[in-house]
Amino acid sequence: MNTEEFKANLDAIATECLAVRVRMLSRVVTKIYDEELRPLHLKASQMNILVAAAKMGVARPVALCELLHLDVSTLSRNVERMRQRGWLEVVPEAEDARAQPFRLTAEGRTLLQQAVPRWKEAQEKTRRMLGDGVVNLLGKTFKQLQRAKTAS
Repeated sequence: MNTEEFKANLDAIATECLAVRVRMLSRVVTKIYDEELRPLHLKASQMNILVAAAKMGVARPVALCELLHLDVSTLSRNVERMRQRGWLEVVPEAEDARAQPFRLTAEGRTLLQQAVPRWKEAQEKTRRMLGDGVVNLLGKTFKQLQRAKTAS
């Protein structure tokens, strides 16, 4: 590859890379939610885990990782922090002690109840920033990705 071609490729990556654009969008949106949740000492990523655990009743790490597209080490690190804060508790499992399923504690439920109004505010700020067209497109895109994942 000659120098001009290399420079052209760098320019294309810098201005067109979908991975970079999606990651930047993710960071901007996450910052809005994290700022709203900060007074509760809660991050958006942690809230997602708490909500999933609340919905599942007893959350199994492998299933939660698949659901939230997390790697095991990220989930494990977050669950440990939230367990130390009293938001989650490990549920002993006779079948496989290594699986370490967990559930929301009463303290975690209270935290989620306090977080809901702040989440709604972050949701509205994000909706205003992106506009309804982009929000609707994101919803359609997510559904399309879910269908593609199910089909494969």
